[in-house]
Amino acid sequence: MFDFLLTEEEKAIQDEVREFVKNDVPSKLVRDMDLSIIETGRPFIELAAKKNLLGLRFPKEYGGRGLKWTAEVAAIEEVGVLGNSITCAYVMPIIVGEALNIFGTRDQKERYLRPTIEGKLYSAEALTEPRGGSDFFGATTRAVQDGDSFILNGEKRFVVGAKDSDYFLVYAKSAPDAPPHESISCFIVERGMGVKDQTIYTLLGTRGGGTGRLVFKDVRVPKENLVGELHNAYHVFNRMMVPERLTSGAGCLGLGRAALEVATRYSTRRKAFGRTIDKFQAVNFMVADSVAILDAARALVYAAARSADAGGDSRRIVSEAKKVGTEAAWKVINNAMQIMGGIGYTSIYPIERFLRDCRLAMIWTGTNEIMNLLIQHEYYKELRMRKIEPRDVEGDAITPDDEEKVYE
Repeated sequence: MFDFLLTEEEKAIQDEVREFVKNDVPSKLVRDMDLSIIETGRPFIELAAKKNLLGLRFPKEYGGRGLKWTAEVAAIEEVGVLGNSITCAYVMPIIVGEALNIFGTRDQKERYLRPTIEGKLYSAEALTEPRGGSDFFGATTRAVQDGDSFILNGEKRFVVGAKDSDYFLVYAKSAPDAPPHESISCFIVERGMGVKDQTIYTLLGTRGGGTGRLVFKDVRVPKENLVGELHNAYHVFNRMMVPERLTSGAGCLGLGRAALEVATRYSTRRKAFGRTIDKFQAVNFMVADSVAILDAARALVYAAARSADAGGDSRRIVSEAKKVGTEAAWKVINNAMQIMGGIGYTSIYPIERFLRDCRLAMIWTGTNEIMNLLIQHEYYKELRMRKIEPRDVEGDAITPDDEEKVYE
């Protein structure tokens, strides 16, 4: 619907991914992941890699296509119609790859980024810990330097891909007595270095990704697997919030769009009181509301993509895109279920799976309450720092009276 925001190259990518999703992804894979018969997104990653559809933004020398965020967002929206499980698998090379592409050494890019884009290595991010989720700097996993290595001890949980990823991007306290922003380091940790997956969680939705707990017990990681500077993973984490949150918003656009299309098509077929229900205002107004909500969210997500492409600090608008994109999808999916009535609540249609999947999107990569915290913080800061003050509209009040403006 927003083709006018895309270049011809980006439209071509969108069409390419749409054809791939339509023709090359077996329905059985989608169903088996939701039923937890399959507990890995690796089959999908291998399919996408064969079409050179992974890591679209990354340099061609490492197997990417050198495209921009707008192309990536368009691609993710198309994958989003498959549900969060597969979308999560699709965006993990984007998220982990961002750290490697921006902060990794050439050797790390050759050993990890290239084979990840080629679908030969499956990766995951190990961020959340049992004692906390959004409290990144409260991490208790420790990394102690020992000669040319670091010894890692601790646990991470809710790791998508815990069951079978080949390597993990792990954040650990390397300077526990230092100020929080100078206390954490980031490492590439291979499963074969001694990482154990302990628990695979039973989830309400977004199933089939092998989401579980990882245990690090005296795991020895060579110093060449340090990503970025020692004790300075704050910069890695801060950068990672862009792909994590932008991909969440983009994926939910596809999720909401798919639900809306199913419900709208149903409304033109289902009859009540002698006519199809799309003729009833109670139904077609829900469709109208859903279209407008989804378009507004899409505009914000694409604007955030443009902002990220332009460089600079995109944290506020990217956080808005995550918050608004996920909440818009939630509203649209609920509308879709309401339009369809009881049959929408069954597994005859995929709406119930979309609903289960979407609920997690408002929690992961920072809850939407954390998005609010960041949005308001950045907005207050922007107000203080702007170079040219706009018109003071307080003076346009009908009865301005400074004596009535009491602040304390």
